[in-house]
Parts: sequence; C-alpha cells; structure tokens
Amino acid sequence: MMGWIVAILVAALTVSGAAFSLIAAIGLNRLPDVYTRMHAASKAGTVGSGLLLLAVGIHSMEISTLARALAGFFFFVLTAPVSAHLLAMAAHKAGYPLADKSVVDDLKKI
Repeated sequence: MMGWIVAILVAALTVSGAAFSLIAAIGLNRLPDVYTRMHAASKAGTVGSGLLLLAVGIHSMEISTLARALAGFFFFVLTAPVSAHLLAMAAHKAGYPLADKSVVDDLKKI
C-alpha cells in the first residue's frame, strides 16, 4: 500500500514539475521582451525544477539522496530569483528596451 502512495506522489510531482518547466519554456518563446522572459524562466522554471528534484529524492527511497535533493531544491529556490533580478537590473542599465505594452518602468527611478 505504501509503495502505491509513493508512486502516485512521485508521478504527481514529476508531472507538475514537467508542466511548470513547459510553461517556462513557452514563456521564453512567446513573451515580448527580455524582462518578461526572465520572469517566466525564473518563476516557473524554479518551481518546475524544484518539483522534479523533490520527485527524484522521494523516488530514490534513500535518506541521503533525499537530503541532497532537498538541499539542491532550497539552493535553487533561494538563488534563481535573486540572480534573475540582478540580470534584469543589468539589462536595464545596459539599455535593453521594455516591450511596447509595458506601462510602468519602476527601475527608471533608481
């Protein structure tokens, strides 16, 4: 009985992680400028990769592998949004334009 529960949990995490990664990939292709693309990659990509890491850790059924997967998950969740923010600020300072549909430029004040 416990094996089925673990299998269903791992399958749900894998499908969810793959769906978020797919959404991030579609966002990279469809969004109009570097800032919105970076937002899609950092948010949806982070959640997708984190869920996939969690699925791998649970599927292994070993505490050491689960601990490493959790450490990777927390490292990725903490560093990916910060690095995307710094890259967006650098792109703004380098002069990359916002999309025509953008309404507010909050970084212009800085």
